[in-house]
Amino acid sequence: MKPLFRNAIIISTLCLLLGSTQSLSEAQWTTAMETEFQQRSKEVITKLAGSNYGTTSFESEKKSYPKAMIDFLAGNKQKAIAFLQSEDADVQSHSHTLGIDFYSSFTLKGQVRKYFYFGKYLDPAYRQRMKRAMKIFTEFDPLDKYFPTPRKFWANSIDNCNSWVDCRNTDNLKAMREVAVYLFAEETGNKETRELYKKRIIKNVRTLYQIGQGEWDSENYLGHAVNTYVNLYDFAKDKEVKSIAKAALDWYFTSGAVKYWRGAFGGPSKRDYSQGNCTWCSLATHELGLYFGDSPIPDSNPSPDSVHLITSSYRPPAAVVALARKQFSKPLELLNSKPTYENWKPGGDSKPQFHETLYFGHTFQLGTLAQGSGGDWNGFKMMAFNKQRGVDYFIAATGNDATQISSSSIGGDNVAQYRNLVIWLNDKPKAPFQFFLPKSVKIETSNGITFIQYEKTWLALTPINLTVEGINSAATEKIKQRYPNDQILTATGTNSTSGFALEVGEQETHKSWEQFKQSVMSKSRLNLNQISNGIVEYQGVTGKIKLQYQGENLPKVWRNGQFHDWRLNHYSVYQNVSRSNTPINLGWKEGKLIVEAGGYKFQNQP
Repeated sequence: MKPLFRNAIIISTLCLLLGSTQSLSEAQWTTAMETEFQQRSKEVITKLAGSNYGTTSFESEKKSYPKAMIDFLAGNKQKAIAFLQSEDADVQSHSHTLGIDFYSSFTLKGQVRKYFYFGKYLDPAYRQRMKRAMKIFTEFDPLDKYFPTPRKFWANSIDNCNSWVDCRNTDNLKAMREVAVYLFAEETGNKETRELYKKRIIKNVRTLYQIGQGEWDSENYLGHAVNTYVNLYDFAKDKEVKSIAKAALDWYFTSGAVKYWRGAFGGPSKRDYSQGNCTWCSLATHELGLYFGDSPIPDSNPSPDSVHLITSSYRPPAAVVALARKQFSKPLELLNSKPTYENWKPGGDSKPQFHETLYFGHTFQLGTLAQGSGGDWNGFKMMAFNKQRGVDYFIAATGNDATQISSSSIGGDNVAQYRNLVIWLNDKPKAPFQFFLPKSVKIETSNGITFIQYEKTWLALTPINLTVEGINSAATEKIKQRYPNDQILTATGTNSTSGFALEVGEQETHKSWEQFKQSVMSKSRLNLNQISNGIVEYQGVTGKIKLQYQGENLPKVWRNGQFHDWRLNHYSVYQNVSRSNTPINLGWKEGKLIVEAGGYKFQNQP
């Protein structure tokens, strides 16, 4: 197919599929935003057109169904429909649902849009078979129907299920299951199952507005959440359910907007696999970027899952778009909290597990967790402006594997942050520290301070009982395929308590790189007089931060001389340090989300 002809098909197909479903006034979504969204959608379709779909084996529909749907939008309708209604590769395992695969959550997500959106293009007999299968599937709660033996998700999996439907309970997989079962029950008139799943969905969404999400700000899984709830928003007949779906989407896109910047995703995150540390590298950016844009480079590797958004009538509030584009007064500091992962268990919603500090300078975003990194969460990530690449990253972590820097940790981290100042301490002997940064930076050392010059952002790294060993060439080589423009700097603790102090500057605060270095060397001071008691204080050029190490507990912190009360000052899900609503406010268990940015205001209280 000639490129011009293909583009013409794409444009006409989008107009056909989307033209009558847009609601620009619903959330102050502007004509300019819609034009940009349509253009980015067209680019996704063009780049993914004609790709190999893959198979329908087990949960391969996670990728194969979205690829086929995208190809349909590109004009390859006959090929796409033939694949979408082909017999499942594991048809013998689905005899109870007439050969239709309703098992894996990822498969369910694709089946929903296949039936409800592309259904009119399916063979009528196949579509009727799907509907009969849905009726059988949802006659009773499929979680309470069982196979004789468990089905395996992968070798040695601990999540194998013997229920009729995927029993895994990560936030994203649970949402896929509940949305699909609800919609199937609603479509086939199975009222009891529909009501059961409606209650579950409403409870989950209201929890977002009370304490946030257990799988918070995941650079890997946030996209799956939004792709799931657009299914509910687009296809639910019940007006209350459609409203709660919109509330979920507004919340998810707001949380994504806080961490999104110029096509990248940064700051602390849960379930971070060290794969998202460059522009358009994070899986979440593919979905967020369709609406937010604002990147100097296009998404070169878009996600087929974007088909759910491209064919949806949902649009995020304009205030959320402005938040993502950082259209608010800076500098600005947010004090946020994150709940425990399994917060549905008894007592799981009694208090936050994580306390996050986010600081937005004019040329950077810096975020930390008081507990540092550990398990599957990243507790330190900074993004700095880069004219050509969108952003560059600076990430710090304690860990023996320098290639897994986002979430690698030896445990025992304590972190304090006040605006552009950070202290990080660890009590493990010879603690290994890893720093991820671009090859383009200039690094120099003066008076024992390591100065790092980004394009517009400047760092001063002061070691605390820490020997900076230099660039780790072996680790840098290992990450080259994923991060060809980045490198790993390593350091090792020399005492039972070690770490670093960080000060970040830019033109708006220090006028020039040379003046920044001179100011830090002449005015900033590291006080280690009480380090034997775990106390370190750093006086920066325009503020100070103090930390007393508390091991596995929250550190004691003094921000610019004021003792920081975690319960009093740091429980809100989102809170401006000045306690204003700008750009975002959501109190702990208050249930009212407010976003004010770019001249727009949005609030929701489901």
